[in-house]
Amino acid sequence: MTGNRGNLLPVYVLADESGSMSPYIDELNRGLASLHEALLGEPMAAAKVRFSILGFADDVKERLRLADLRRENELPTLLARGRTNYRAVFSTLRQRIPQDVQALKKEGYAVHRPAVFLLSDGQPTDDQWADVYRQLVDRTVTPCAPNVIACGIGDVEAKTILELATQPEYAFVAIAEVDMGTAIAQFCMALTTSIVESGRSLGSAEPELLVQQPAGFRMAIDVV
Repeated sequence: MTGNRGNLLPVYVLADESGSMSPYIDELNRGLASLHEALLGEPMAAAKVRFSILGFADDVKERLRLADLRRENELPTLLARGRTNYRAVFSTLRQRIPQDVQALKKEGYAVHRPAVFLLSDGQPTDDQWADVYRQLVDRTVTPCAPNVIACGIGDVEAKTILELATQPEYAFVAIAEVDMGTAIAQFCMALTTSIVESGRSLGSAEPELLVQQPAGFRMAIDVV
Protein backbone atom coordinates (compact mmCIF):
# COMPACT_ATOMS: atom_id res chain seq x y z
CA MET A 1 0.00 0.00 0.00
CA THR A 2 1.35 3.43 -0.93
CA GLY A 3 1.61 5.69 2.08
CA ASN A 4 -0.26 8.97 2.26
CA ARG A 5 1.78 10.58 5.03
CA GLY A 6 4.90 11.09 2.92
CA ASN A 7 8.25 9.35 2.68
CA LEU A 8 10.29 8.15 5.64
CA LEU A 9 13.90 6.98 5.79
CA PRO A 10 14.70 4.51 8.58
CA VAL A 11 18.31 5.03 9.72
CA TYR A 12 20.22 2.55 11.87
CA VAL A 13 23.53 3.48 13.47
CA LEU A 14 25.56 0.40 14.39
CA ALA A 15 28.08 1.56 16.96
CA ASP A 16 30.99 -0.65 17.96
CA GLU A 17 30.92 -0.86 21.77
CA SER A 18 33.82 -3.33 22.07
CA GLY A 19 36.38 -2.78 24.81
CA SER A 20 38.90 -1.25 22.42
CA MET A 21 36.52 1.68 21.95
CA SER A 22 36.78 2.58 25.64
CA PRO A 23 39.14 5.57 25.21
CA TYR A 24 36.93 7.01 22.48
CA ILE A 25 33.37 6.18 23.44
CA ASP A 26 32.84 9.63 24.97
CA GLU A 27 33.79 11.17 21.62
CA LEU A 28 31.17 9.03 19.91
CA ASN A 29 28.52 9.99 22.46
CA ARG A 30 29.36 13.67 21.97
CA GLY A 31 29.16 13.24 18.21
CA LEU A 32 25.73 11.65 18.37
CA ALA A 33 24.54 14.40 20.73
CA SER A 34 25.72 16.96 18.16
CA LEU A 35 23.83 15.05 15.46
CA HIS A 36 20.69 15.26 17.57
CA GLU A 37 21.14 18.98 18.06
CA ALA A 38 21.69 19.50 14.34
CA LEU A 39 18.54 17.54 13.44
CA LEU A 40 16.51 19.62 15.91
CA GLY A 41 17.65 22.64 13.88
CA GLU A 42 16.45 20.97 10.66
CA PRO A 43 12.88 19.99 11.57
CA MET A 44 11.73 19.50 7.96
CA ALA A 45 14.53 17.04 7.27
CA ALA A 46 14.22 15.41 10.70
CA ALA A 47 10.53 14.77 10.04
CA LYS A 48 11.51 12.44 7.20
CA VAL A 49 13.83 10.27 9.31
CA ARG A 50 13.31 7.60 11.94
CA PHE A 51 16.49 6.92 13.89
CA SER A 52 17.78 3.84 15.70
CA ILE A 53 21.03 3.21 17.55
CA LEU A 54 22.33 -0.31 18.12
CA GLY A 55 25.44 -0.81 20.23
CA PHE A 56 27.21 -4.07 19.47
CA ALA A 57 29.90 -6.01 21.30
CA ASP A 58 29.44 -9.62 22.47
CA ASP A 59 25.73 -8.93 22.14
CA VAL A 60 23.51 -6.13 20.88
CA LYS A 61 21.98 -3.36 22.97
CA GLU A 62 19.18 -1.44 21.30
CA ARG A 63 20.01 2.00 22.64
CA LEU A 64 17.29 3.79 20.66
CA ARG A 65 14.34 2.27 18.80
CA LEU A 66 13.19 3.94 15.57
CA ALA A 67 12.65 7.39 17.06
CA ASP A 68 11.54 10.72 15.69
CA LEU A 69 14.50 12.78 16.93
CA ARG A 70 12.34 15.89 17.19
CA ARG A 71 10.58 14.19 20.09
CA GLU A 72 13.67 12.97 21.94
CA ASN A 73 15.08 15.07 24.78
CA GLU A 74 18.48 13.43 24.56
CA LEU A 75 20.12 10.37 23.04
CA PRO A 76 21.11 7.32 25.09
CA THR A 77 24.70 6.71 26.15
CA LEU A 78 26.90 4.13 24.47
CA LEU A 79 29.16 2.04 26.72
CA ALA A 80 32.38 0.21 25.82
CA ARG A 81 32.23 -3.49 26.69
CA GLY A 82 33.17 -6.92 25.38
CA ARG A 83 34.36 -8.05 21.95
CA THR A 84 33.36 -7.28 18.35
CA ASN A 85 30.60 -9.69 17.34
CA TYR A 86 29.26 -8.93 13.87
CA ARG A 87 26.90 -11.90 13.65
CA ALA A 88 24.88 -10.70 16.64
CA VAL A 89 24.21 -7.28 15.19
CA PHE A 90 23.36 -8.50 11.69
CA SER A 91 21.02 -11.14 13.12
CA THR A 92 19.27 -8.42 15.09
CA LEU A 93 18.91 -6.21 12.00
CA ARG A 94 17.66 -9.15 9.94
CA GLN A 95 14.71 -9.41 12.36
CA ARG A 96 14.30 -5.76 13.22
CA ILE A 97 14.26 -4.02 9.84
CA PRO A 98 11.31 -5.92 8.27
CA GLN A 99 9.30 -5.41 11.47
CA ASP A 100 10.08 -1.69 11.54
CA VAL A 101 9.30 -1.16 7.86
CA GLN A 102 5.99 -2.97 8.20
CA ALA A 103 5.07 -0.90 11.26
CA LEU A 104 5.81 2.38 9.45
CA LYS A 105 3.77 1.29 6.44
CA LYS A 106 0.85 0.46 8.72
CA GLU A 107 1.06 4.05 9.97
CA GLY A 108 0.53 5.18 6.39
CA TYR A 109 4.07 6.12 5.37
CA ALA A 110 5.91 5.29 2.17
CA VAL A 111 9.19 3.84 3.40
CA HIS A 112 12.48 4.50 1.61
CA ARG A 113 15.02 1.69 1.64
CA PRO A 114 16.63 1.76 5.12
CA ALA A 115 20.16 3.06 5.61
CA VAL A 116 22.61 1.42 8.01
CA PHE A 117 25.67 3.39 9.10
CA LEU A 118 28.23 1.12 10.73
CA LEU A 119 31.30 2.28 12.65
CA SER A 120 33.85 -0.32 13.76
CA ASP A 121 37.36 -0.07 15.13
CA GLY A 122 38.47 -3.69 14.87
CA GLN A 123 38.24 -6.99 13.09
CA PRO A 124 35.25 -9.17 14.03
CA THR A 125 35.99 -11.67 16.79
CA ASP A 126 33.51 -14.12 15.23
CA ASP A 127 33.79 -15.80 11.83
CA GLN A 128 30.12 -16.77 11.47
CA TRP A 129 28.71 -13.42 10.39
CA ALA A 130 28.93 -13.54 6.58
CA ASP A 131 25.90 -15.78 5.96
CA VAL A 132 23.48 -13.74 8.06
CA TYR A 133 24.88 -10.54 6.56
CA ARG A 134 24.19 -11.84 3.06
CA GLN A 135 20.62 -12.69 4.07
CA LEU A 136 20.20 -9.16 5.42
CA VAL A 137 21.36 -7.39 2.23
CA ASP A 138 19.97 -9.84 -0.36
CA ARG A 139 16.80 -8.19 -1.68
CA THR A 140 15.38 -11.55 -2.80
CA VAL A 141 15.59 -12.75 0.81
CA THR A 142 14.90 -9.47 2.61
CA PRO A 143 12.82 -7.23 0.30
CA CYS A 144 13.51 -4.19 2.49
CA ALA A 145 17.25 -4.97 2.61
CA PRO A 146 19.16 -1.87 3.70
CA ASN A 147 21.91 0.13 2.11
CA VAL A 148 24.95 -0.35 4.37
CA ILE A 149 27.50 2.43 4.75
CA ALA A 150 30.58 1.10 6.56
CA CYS A 151 33.27 3.22 8.20
CA GLY A 152 36.42 1.72 9.66
CA ILE A 153 38.82 3.20 12.20
CA GLY A 154 41.64 1.73 14.25
CA ASP A 155 42.60 -1.85 13.45
CA VAL A 156 39.75 -2.85 11.18
CA GLU A 157 40.96 -3.83 7.69
CA ALA A 158 39.85 -2.08 4.52
CA LYS A 159 38.93 -5.49 3.05
CA THR A 160 36.46 -6.07 5.89
CA ILE A 161 34.87 -2.63 5.44
CA LEU A 162 34.44 -3.34 1.73
CA GLU A 163 32.70 -6.63 2.58
CA LEU A 164 30.32 -4.77 4.92
CA ALA A 165 29.31 -1.96 2.57
CA THR A 166 26.61 -2.72 0.03
CA GLN A 167 28.40 -0.59 -2.59
CA PRO A 168 32.13 0.24 -2.89
CA GLU A 169 31.33 3.95 -2.67
CA TYR A 170 29.77 3.31 0.74
CA ALA A 171 33.00 1.93 2.27
CA PHE A 172 35.38 4.31 4.04
CA VAL A 173 38.45 3.86 6.24
CA ALA A 174 40.20 6.49 8.34
CA ILE A 175 43.55 7.70 7.07
CA ALA A 176 46.29 6.31 9.33
CA GLU A 177 47.55 9.77 10.32
CA VAL A 178 44.14 10.75 11.73
CA ASP A 179 43.78 9.95 15.42
CA MET A 180 40.82 7.89 16.57
CA GLY A 181 39.01 10.67 18.41
CA THR A 182 39.15 12.97 15.40
CA ALA A 183 38.05 10.17 13.07
CA ILE A 184 35.00 9.46 15.24
CA ALA A 185 34.08 13.16 15.31
CA GLN A 186 34.39 13.32 11.52
CA PHE A 187 32.25 10.19 11.16
CA CYS A 188 29.52 11.82 13.24
CA MET A 189 29.71 15.04 11.21
CA ALA A 190 29.40 13.11 7.93
CA LEU A 191 26.54 11.05 9.37
CA THR A 192 24.75 14.26 10.32
CA THR A 193 25.20 15.72 6.83
CA SER A 194 24.06 12.48 5.19
CA ILE A 195 20.90 12.34 7.29
CA VAL A 196 20.02 16.01 6.85
CA GLU A 197 20.57 15.96 3.08
CA SER A 198 18.74 12.64 2.67
CA GLY A 199 15.86 13.94 4.77
CA ARG A 200 15.62 17.02 2.58
CA SER A 201 15.73 14.80 -0.51
CA LEU A 202 12.83 12.71 0.77
CA GLY A 203 10.69 15.82 0.64
CA SER A 204 11.53 16.35 -3.05
CA ALA A 205 10.18 14.83 -6.25
CA GLU A 206 13.15 12.43 -6.51
CA PRO A 207 13.97 11.10 -3.04
CA GLU A 208 17.37 9.44 -2.65
CA LEU A 209 19.94 8.46 -0.07
CA LEU A 210 22.81 10.95 -0.03
CA VAL A 211 26.01 9.77 1.64
CA GLN A 212 28.75 12.16 2.74
CA GLN A 213 32.33 10.84 2.87
CA PRO A 214 33.84 11.70 6.28
CA ALA A 215 36.77 14.10 6.27
CA GLY A 216 40.00 12.26 7.09
CA PHE A 217 38.70 9.04 5.51
CA ARG A 218 39.43 7.50 2.14
CA MET A 219 37.43 5.04 0.12
CA ALA A 220 38.29 1.52 1.26
CA ILE A 221 38.57 0.32 -2.32
CA ASP A 222 41.57 2.68 -2.78
CA VAL A 223 43.53 1.11 0.08
CA VAL A 224 46.03 -1.43 -1.28
